[in-house]
Amino acid sequence: MNPVLPVSPRPPLQPAPVSADDKLREAAKELEATFLSEMLKSAGLGELSETFGGGPGEEQFASFLRLEQARAMVDAGGIGLAETLFEAMKERADGAV
Repeated sequence: MNPVLPVSPRPPLQPAPVSADDKLREAAKELEATFLSEMLKSAGLGELSETFGGGPGEEQFASFLRLEQARAMVDAGGIGLAETLFEAMKERADGAV
């Protein structure tokens, strides 16, 4: 039998540093996703159907589904609102320094 040797612990992985631009871009993307989610709600996405209504649970979680669908839309390119918001926030942040 071969003896089992102890494994030396690896140092924990350090996350990559997040720049101010990355934070602004993520905030802009989240704002666009929230906007799109509200537009999807206004368009009737997630409304309960009369024949297959899932009850109160479906009502409560429909907003989560809409938000995730909106985030997927933003990740796929969205409507360009995130980039406009990012540029405006970056300009304001650069002017404040």
